Amino acid sequence: MLFVVVVEFHLKPGTRSQFRSLIDANADASVKNEPGCLQFDVLEPEGEGDRVMLHEIDSDKAAFDAHLRTEHFQTFASASEALCLGKSVTRGNLVFSGADVASKRLRA
Repeated sequence: MLFVVVVEFHLKPGTRSQFRSLIDANADASVKNEPGCLQFDVLEPEGEGDRVMLHEIDSDKAAFDAHLRTEHFQTFASASEALCLGKSVTRGNLVFSGADVASKRLRA
């Protein structure tokens, strides 16, 4: 079963640009270099300049655990900590994907 992580970051004022550089680099390296990382999205909620979210899908929990040990994640975690007021993390199993439905519709 696919493993999903959603993280909501609350940023210190004026740190969004620096934070985005760090999280974008982490996302890019994760998708390019980790076979178990299937998707890594970075979201900016409308009208909320102090909040960034990520949505990551891994092949399983072991792939996510391996992600936490990578150099690019360690760099991101260390450097971004000073930019955040707080964060919340939600982990779970993907039980339905609208992407699967959309993909079938496009092939029809």
